[in-house]
Amino acid sequence: MPVAVYEFPLCEKVRNYLRLEQLFKQLDHTATFDNEFESLHFFDVFFTLLDLLERLDVRTDFIRDIDVHEKNLVHWSNHPNIDTGALESALKTLHRLLSELKRTNKLGSNLKDDRFLSSIRQRFSIPGGATSFDLPHLFCWLKQSKDVRNKDIASWEKHLVIVRENITLLMQYLRERGRYEEVVATNGFYQGIVTDKVDLIRVRCSNIQGYFPVLSGNKYRYGIRFMQLVPDEGSAGGVKSDIKFEIACC
Repeated sequence: MPVAVYEFPLCEKVRNYLRLEQLFKQLDHTATFDNEFESLHFFDVFFTLLDLLERLDVRTDFIRDIDVHEKNLVHWSNHPNIDTGALESALKTLHRLLSELKRTNKLGSNLKDDRFLSSIRQRFSIPGGATSFDLPHLFCWLKQSKDVRNKDIASWEKHLVIVRENITLLMQYLRERGRYEEVVATNGFYQGIVTDKVDLIRVRCSNIQGYFPVLSGNKYRYGIRFMQLVPDEGSAGGVKSDIKFEIACC
């Protein structure tokens, strides 16, 4: 049965991590463009990513989270059944990322000095602003060989490698904290309790039954309401039947 995984962050930090993670996935999808219209989407995603990094202090969150994970791994090193090789590899990666973060000031700030990016970035914030008559130098670049374009893209993306690596690793650790268990939403509603260590709720359910989950709550408890994709006439859209699904608290 086709299933979908919905992720609901319970804190602003994880919300920002998920946004960055999705933008990197979009970036990967659009970086190997074959025509100019796909390339415009690449720059749109790229500049959105830069805007987000400029508004957030993710560097501080990265350093704090890596420090916590490092301490946890050191604690696990005393376990008799621990995989020593895997532990040493993980610690080496954490040490490297932490060292690179401490040598870096504002993440992605070096890209501000790129004359080409700076000359086109502002136009992308204007609806329909990225046209050939507004940005002839961009469309000249689009007509260059794929090797030339790929080399430029690689040079821009290398400034964000540290962000990508941190997001990938920290989200992996976060998701591994939770294990799925099957529960039932009675009349389409399920309620759970929030603990101090829960930052992310993952819901895995059918993707062909015409419903989707919506989460609401506070620092003490949360509720998941399943809604109809196409509401019945005169209905608020809530599912009235019992629904089995899987949930992981991370």
